[in-house]
Amino acid sequence: QVQLVESGGGLVQPGGSLRLSCAASGSSLGYYTIGWFRQAPGKEREAVSCISTSDISSTYYADSVKGRFTISRDIAKNTFYLQMDSLKAEDTAVYYCAAEWITTVQAMCAPHRVKPDYWGQGTQVTVSS
Repeated sequence: QVQLVESGGGLVQPGGSLRLSCAASGSSLGYYTIGWFRQAPGKEREAVSCISTSDISSTYYADSVKGRFTISRDIAKNTFYLQMDSLKAEDTAVYYCAAEWITTVQAMCAPHRVKPDYWGQGTQVTVSS
C-alpha cells in the first residue's frame, strides 16, 4: 500500500512558476516508479513526467512540457517534486501524483496508457492572467 499526498498547486500568471510536491509513504517504495499526471476539464488524463525511485537519472517528460518542467526527488524525505516554469494557459489542470509497481519511466508515462497502481488526491493548477 502506498499513500501519496500532493501540495503546491494554485493560481499563477502565464510565464510564472510553481513547484508541486508529492509526499509518499508506504512499504517497498523503492520498487515503484513515480509519475505526475494531469487532467484538464473535458480531456483525458495524461502523463506529464515520470521518475525512477532506484535511478535518479531515469526520467521522462511529455513533449508538451519538455524544457519547462523538471521532476526530482528527495529520497530522504520520500518526497517528489515537479518544478513547473514558463507556465502556459494550456497547463491548467488538476495535477496528480501516481505510483506504479516495478515499471520503467517510459512505460509509466507512455501516451494514452495511464495505469498507475496508486493515485494522490490531486492539486489544482490554474494559469491565468
